[in-house]
Amino acid sequence: MSLAFVFPGQGSQSIGMLSDLATQFPQVQLTFAEASSTLDYDLWELITSGSGESLNETHRTQPAMLAAGIAVWRSWQSISNVKPSFLAGHSLGEYTALVAAGALGFADAIQLVEQRGHYMQQAVPVGEGAMAAILGLDDDSVRAICLEAAEKGVAEAVNFNSPGQVVIAGATEAINVAIVLAKEKGAKRALLLPVSVPSHCALMKPAAEKLAEALKNITIQTPSIPVIHNVSVTSVNAAADIKSLLAQQLYNPVRWVETVQYLASQGVDTLVESGPGKVLAGLTKRIDKSIVGMAMFDQASVEKVQQAVGE
Repeated sequence: MSLAFVFPGQGSQSIGMLSDLATQFPQVQLTFAEASSTLDYDLWELITSGSGESLNETHRTQPAMLAAGIAVWRSWQSISNVKPSFLAGHSLGEYTALVAAGALGFADAIQLVEQRGHYMQQAVPVGEGAMAAILGLDDDSVRAICLEAAEKGVAEAVNFNSPGQVVIAGATEAINVAIVLAKEKGAKRALLLPVSVPSHCALMKPAAEKLAEALKNITIQTPSIPVIHNVSVTSVNAAADIKSLLAQQLYNPVRWVETVQYLASQGVDTLVESGPGKVLAGLTKRIDKSIVGMAMFDQASVEKVQQAVGE
């Protein structure tokens, strides 16, 4: 058995996430306490008793999701010696993967993704950018729709999540036009996503410039496990290359289909999603049926993974 661990990005967060896991694994609350010590608020309190509206603000979502992914990873490490052959993360999840690989310090990462959230929101004021999911059209059709909609502003295909599931991002007016065009061209569904920033499109270039500056002050070590990056679908070891890919990631597509296909080509047969929800485990089944997709987010799911992969 060859394992890959993957970490989810924004969109999988919810109030009450990991509450069940926290009753069994002290690593969960300890991880959140460590994260809170670098922030100016209590992150565990936010995800257990805060408002969904507050959690969904991108500069709060990002530290919360990173802490959640690492909390699950640490919980797993406390009961198993089984190590994955590869790590990867969807968008923000790439930072979680780098922490799990020992390339990025946890405290540094929490501060960095909080800054990343602020930079993203500053780049595009609320209401001026949008993202939408297009279901049931092939990649080229979605790209063609974006090209047509781009008369009204930036419109790009940004998340290639699974065959027939592509997320687009850009200026709100252009994305609204693209939704109409997608429905006209036979999309099963085309709907706006509840996000405050249009991630991974050209509108994020100002945020990427600020992030690149912030990354100059961050120490990055050689990953102990290869991390497959969203932009390049490759692993790199040099700190400068990792920093460059993290900055580029803000305005480039998340190539998730290719990431899972690459893992399969490297012999990976089991993909374990570490963090709240099971979005990536579900996508895996639609991308490559030869890979078993599993998710760890509560006691029962951790036990299921343990039974499947051993001690």
